[in-house]
Amino acid sequence: MLCPYCGFDESNVLESRDAKEGKATRRRRECLKCSKRFTTYEEVGNVELKVIKKNGTKEDYDRAKLERCFEKACWKLTKEERSKLIDEIEMKLLNWESVEIPSREIGLMVMNKLKDVDPVAYFRFATVYLDVNSVDELKKILINLGKNGKKSKIANKKN
Repeated sequence: MLCPYCGFDESNVLESRDAKEGKATRRRRECLKCSKRFTTYEEVGNVELKVIKKNGTKEDYDRAKLERCFEKACWKLTKEERSKLIDEIEMKLLNWESVEIPSREIGLMVMNKLKDVDPVAYFRFATVYLDVNSVDELKKILINLGKNGKKSKIANKKN
């Protein structure tokens, strides 16, 4: 770490503690040449995720796209609830074996989250994501959702 006063590259760490809610480490240092003290902050650098689109092109991962997607599909959820779901997906993305992730995998992660949280939102998203073009395809999604998802309110009222 370079001293901001004299530019010397060696210093002693006098004190370390968490900062920024545990997302950084604050270190108080003393330069070995000029003996002046200064503070540094260490943070984990951002991981640059790349999304591989259907046509093979690559683009930077953009959280805002996921936010818009969740906002359209599950408008009943609060912004905080949607943000929590997106955080969970991002954790999976950061733990992916590569920094390049196929867009279809992200779409499947979204579908799985929505299926657990809001079956109607899952249905909305699936019809767009799976590019549904016929009533038969809609039926397949509904049948699959009925097998794996929560029972609908209508089904519960009939029982």
